[in-house]
Amino acid sequence: MKKIQILGTGCAKCQNLAAVADQAAKTLGVPYELQKVTDLKQIMSFRVMSTPALVVDGVVKLSGRVPTLEEAQKLIG
Repeated sequence: MKKIQILGTGCAKCQNLAAVADQAAKTLGVPYELQKVTDLKQIMSFRVMSTPALVVDGVVKLSGRVPTLEEAQKLIG
């Protein structure tokens, strides 16, 4: 099971990233768990300087922007 985390404070971009990641994982058909991380200490533990950020299985895949659906599929897949 993939663990997908969205790092961010809950801003519009963070919500968009969560929606794109959710859609990408669904279209890939992989079992996954989506978690939103809003705690600043937790976000900083990933050494992310800009949000939103996409983390897959503990690895930061993208930060500072919202990917396209196709890009998200590649990052999650």
